[in-house]
Amino acid sequence: MKPNNAALDFKGITLLVLLCASWGFNQVAIKVILQDISPILQAGIRSMGATLLVLVWMTLRHIPVLSKDKTLWWGITVGLLFSAEFILIYWGLNFTNASRAVIFLNTSPFVVALGSQLFIPGGTLSKVQLSGLCLAFIGIIVAFNESLNLPTRETLLGDVMLMGAAVFWGATTVVIKTGPLAFIAPSKTLLYQIGVSAMVLPAASLALGEPGITNLSPLVIGSLFYQIVWIAFITYIVWFWLISNYAVSKLASFTFLTPFFGVIAGAIFLNEQITLSLVCALVLVGTGIYLVNRR
Repeated sequence: MKPNNAALDFKGITLLVLLCASWGFNQVAIKVILQDISPILQAGIRSMGATLLVLVWMTLRHIPVLSKDKTLWWGITVGLLFSAEFILIYWGLNFTNASRAVIFLNTSPFVVALGSQLFIPGGTLSKVQLSGLCLAFIGIIVAFNESLNLPTRETLLGDVMLMGAAVFWGATTVVIKTGPLAFIAPSKTLLYQIGVSAMVLPAASLALGEPGITNLSPLVIGSLFYQIVWIAFITYIVWFWLISNYAVSKLASFTFLTPFFGVIAGAIFLNEQITLSLVCALVLVGTGIYLVNRR
C-alpha cells in the first residue's frame, strides 16, 4: 500500500479518467429511465444486484466476509452515509436538472479536502493546491452557466439535496481513509456500502410511496445492468483500491472531470449541445487538476 501522500502515477491517472467517464455516462443511464422506474427504488435495485456480485467475487477470491477485523461499525457508518447520498441524488434529480445537479454534487472534493486536513496525516493541501480546487470548480460553473438562471422553489429544493449528497459523498471517502476500512480488501469496503444501502434504499422507496417499476423495457434492463455490473460493482472496487493507495485529496480533484464526461455523453445520446463555455471550462479544470497534483 502506498503512503497517504503518494503522488498519482500514470496508472492511477488512467484509472481515474476511466472512472470519471463511466460515472459521467451514469447520469445519462439514470435519467433516461426515471419515467419507467422510481428513482430511489432504482438505486435500491442497483445496490441489491451489486451486493450479490460482490459476494460472489469475494467467495471466488476466498476473501472472508465475516472476519473479526473490527470494521463492522465503521462499515455500517459508511453504508448509512452511502445510502443517504444516493437517496438525495436520485430524489433530488426529480426537482432539479442534470446540469445543476452535477455542479452541486461535485462540490464533494471540498468536503474531502477539508476532511483530509483535519483527520488524515499527510493529507494537508498547500495554498497552490487549494487554488487548483477552486479553479476547477470555477470551470464547472462556467461550463454550466446556462443553467444558473433564477431557480424555482422546486429547483432550489433539488439543489439543496444535491449539495447534501456531496457532503455525504465526501464524508464517506474521509471515513474510509481515516479508519480501518482503508486496510481491508476494497471488495469488503464496497460490500459494507452496497449491502447496507440494499436494505435502506428499498425501505426508503416504500416509505416514500414510490410507484415502483411502471415499464420494464429493454432500455430499463440495459440501464440497470450498466449501473449494477459496471458502476456499482467494478468501478467502485477500483475506486476503493485507489483511495487505499493514493492521497485522497488529490484523487478527489479528478471527480471534477465527471460532469464533463456527462455532458459529452449527453451530446452523443441525448443530442445536447457542447458549447464554447464547456471548452473554456475544460481548460480551467485541467489547470486546476495540474495545480492540485503538483509535487
